[in-house]
Amino acid sequence: MEPVGGDAVMPQDPAPRTRHLHVHRVRGHTVLEFRGEIDIAAALEIIPVLDSVTGRPAARVVIDLGPVEFFDCSGLRLLYRARSRVLGRGGQLRLVCTHALTLRILRLTGLRTLLPPAASLDEALRQAEATSGSW
Repeated sequence: MEPVGGDAVMPQDPAPRTRHLHVHRVRGHTVLEFRGEIDIAAALEIIPVLDSVTGRPAARVVIDLGPVEFFDCSGLRLLYRARSRVLGRGGQLRLVCTHALTLRILRLTGLRTLLPPAASLDEALRQAEATSGSW
């Protein structure tokens, strides 16, 4: 979590924790931590928060799939949606994923090339910090 007085304050507070999503701030990035089974029902819960976070100009977002147990095409649509919205507004999007089956889905769909996954939140944040200004 960010220390008080660290980064600029977000325009609105992070969303409360839900069954499929936990939102928090780390080192100037909004982290969307997907949880459990990411299917159509979960996507309907996640989309309003995802759109709010990714609709900001120059948003710095990390999607963390670490706590995900199941991931289907609804999850892929969420990732494509987030990527399109963030990059279209001059922001940064990073992905954290270590689950073998989800990594396979990302590779088979080509999303792994467009949104290379990091092995941890710290790694994703280091990558973002290393490329700041080059996006």
